[in-house]
Amino acid sequence: MKVFIVAEIKNYTMNFGPQHPAAHGVLRLVLEMDGEVIQRVDPHIGLLHRATEKLAENRTYLQSVPYMDRLDYVSMMMNEHAYVMTIEKLLQLKVPIRAQYIRVLFDEITRILNHLLWLGAHALDVGAMTVFLYAFREREDLFDCYEAVSGARMHAAYYRPGGVYRDLPSKMPQFQPSKKQSASEINKLNKNRSGSLLDFIEDFSKRFPTYVDEYETLLTDNRIWKQRTVGIGVVDPDRAVALGMTGPMLRGSGVEWDLRRKQPYETYSELDFKIPVGKEGDCYDRYLVRMEEMRESNKIIKQCIDWLRVNPGPVISNDNKVTPPSRSEMKEDMESMIHHFKLFTEGFHIPKGEAYAAVEHPKGEFGTYIISDGANKPYRLKIRAPGFPHLAAINEMTKGHMLSDLVAIIGTQDIVFGEIDR
Repeated sequence: MKVFIVAEIKNYTMNFGPQHPAAHGVLRLVLEMDGEVIQRVDPHIGLLHRATEKLAENRTYLQSVPYMDRLDYVSMMMNEHAYVMTIEKLLQLKVPIRAQYIRVLFDEITRILNHLLWLGAHALDVGAMTVFLYAFREREDLFDCYEAVSGARMHAAYYRPGGVYRDLPSKMPQFQPSKKQSASEINKLNKNRSGSLLDFIEDFSKRFPTYVDEYETLLTDNRIWKQRTVGIGVVDPDRAVALGMTGPMLRGSGVEWDLRRKQPYETYSELDFKIPVGKEGDCYDRYLVRMEEMRESNKIIKQCIDWLRVNPGPVISNDNKVTPPSRSEMKEDMESMIHHFKLFTEGFHIPKGEAYAAVEHPKGEFGTYIISDGANKPYRLKIRAPGFPHLAAINEMTKGHMLSDLVAIIGTQDIVFGEIDR
C-alpha cells in the first residue's frame, strides 16, 4: 500500500518596507503571500506622524501656514492654498484678483513639480532610470521660481490669508562666477534669467511641452513599461467613487471630477483647460492622465502670465486686522505699527463658526476643516489628505497580483506620507 504525503502549503507573511526603497520612506506593508501572489495587504501607517492638526490648536492661524508646506512636501503651496482659503471663508475676506491669478499660477507650477517627482519615482521603482534624471532637470527651474518669490526652494510659506506674501519680483536671481565654472558657462546658465520672474516662467512654459514629449518617448510605447502597468491595479469607476478616490486616481477610472471645474475657486472659471480622463482604470491610464495634466497645467500657466503682465494691482487684502501693513507704513504711522505688532504677537481673531475649503491638489482633493471658537487659534483643524483613502484601497487594488506589481501600484498612487500620517 502506497502512502502519498501531500505537503501542506500555507500562506506566509512578510514585511514590505519601511526600509524598501519603493516604500517611499515610511510605508510598512504586511503582506500575506501565496508564493509570489499577494493574498492580502495590511498597510501600517503612523511612522511619520508629527501631530500637525494638534500643533495647530496651540499656534495662531498665521503661524500654522508653514506647517502646511510640510504635509505633502512635494506640493507645498497647494497645501497652503486650502488652509488660507478656509480662513478666508470664515472671515469672509476678499482676495485681490491679481493675488488670485498668482495663486493659480503657482498652483499649476506646483502640480507640474509634483507630477515630475511622481513620474521620476514611479519609473525608477519599475526600473527605468533615465526618466528620473530628466524629471529632476525641470524641477530645478521650478524650484528657482519658488525661491524667487519666497526665498525658499521648497517650504515657501508664500500664501497668506487675504492674498500672497509679496508681488512677483521684477528680477530673477542669477548664477555668480565661480572657480568651477567659466564665464561662458555662467552666461549660458543666466541666459533666461536676465528679465523678470514672469519672463523666466514664460521661457520655461515654451520649453516644457518638448520635455513632456521626451518623457513620453521613453515610456508611453515602451514594451517593458506597458507590461508593468497595463491591466495592473484596475479600479472600476463605481468602486473608485465608493473608495473615496479623487484626482488622477479617480479620473484614471473614467470619472470626470475636478474641483477646478466642478467647484471653481480663485480664477479657474475664467481659464481654458481640459480635464484628462482615462478608460481602463489601470496604472497605465493613470500615467497617461498625469502626463496630459502636465500639458494642461502648462496652458494655464501661459494664460496666467498673459493676464499678470497687463494687470498690475494689490496682491494682498488691505484689511490690516488680518494682513500686515507695508514696512514703510509701519515705520512712519503709529496705528500701522500697532497693527503690525498685534498681528505678529497675538494674531487675528476669527468669529465663531466652522468652514471647509478644498483645492484640486495634484493627488486629489486636499481640504482643511476649521472650527473657530472666536479665539486667535483654531479650536480644531482637520486635514482631508487625498492619499489616505488611496492607501486604504491598496489591499483591494493588489489582491491577486504578483509581488512585483505591488511596486507599480504604490507608484501609481503617488503616495507621500507627510499628508497621510500628518
